[in-house]
Amino acid sequence: MTDRLLGQAVELLTGRPLVVLTGAGLSTDSGIPDYRGPGSVPRQPMTFQQFLAGPEARRHYWARGHVGWGRMGTAGPNAGHHALVRLDPELLITQNVDGLHEQAGSRRLVALHGRVADVICLDCRATSARTLMQERMTALNPGWAERHADVALRPDGDVDLAETADFVVPACERCGGVLKPDVVFFGENVPAPRVERCYAAVEALAEADGALLVVGSSLTVMSGLRFVKRAATRGVPVVIVNRGATRGDPLATYTLEEGCSEFLTELCGGVRAR
Repeated sequence: MTDRLLGQAVELLTGRPLVVLTGAGLSTDSGIPDYRGPGSVPRQPMTFQQFLAGPEARRHYWARGHVGWGRMGTAGPNAGHHALVRLDPELLITQNVDGLHEQAGSRRLVALHGRVADVICLDCRATSARTLMQERMTALNPGWAERHADVALRPDGDVDLAETADFVVPACERCGGVLKPDVVFFGENVPAPRVERCYAAVEALAEADGALLVVGSSLTVMSGLRFVKRAATRGVPVVIVNRGATRGDPLATYTLEEGCSEFLTELCGGVRAR
């Protein structure tokens, strides 16, 4: 990427109302791997249908997640997250479930896919904190996390672990039902109110001469790509910053092959925080 192109993108974004869409590439500087960035190992996350299929699949998910959460739970916001707090966009839409934008202090935020720090019962819909689930799994599976401490971390906060047959999964304390992280799995729909809030923010950009900034997302799935499509149809400029090509590149005003933290830090020098 040339300095000239970077300067043009920053100039385009400066002084405009912004909606920012972030993906897993933003969190790699915090030590959380992504699915599709350069050098990423191809991975297939568990789908919602697989999770519902039976206790074996859920045991496999929670056993891996129990180990991974101990590492993801210690990750902290990086320079990119902090830069977005200073930029304070009209709306920050994140596809990430790691909660790092919240930790950094971003105000106007939609966690499109939920947060892995929350747990929901699929039967009675009661919600609880993941920390409580971790405590219960530790009590039922003493030493499990320690025995698998060297297993590789995966993007959604679990680990590469094949053998999980002896892991014990807690049930809902209220009704005995099935517990699931309160995140949107592949094959599951993003709740409509979240989508509508994001669409409304993108629509407002057209009236306010704003711009949509995409940072660290390949836009492979429609949950994020639809906002780029909506912006493009409304004549809203789109800037995409990502290591590698994205599905939204043909719709973008500028595409930048640049690190997320580096670009956002640069942008902070041109866009005055509100």
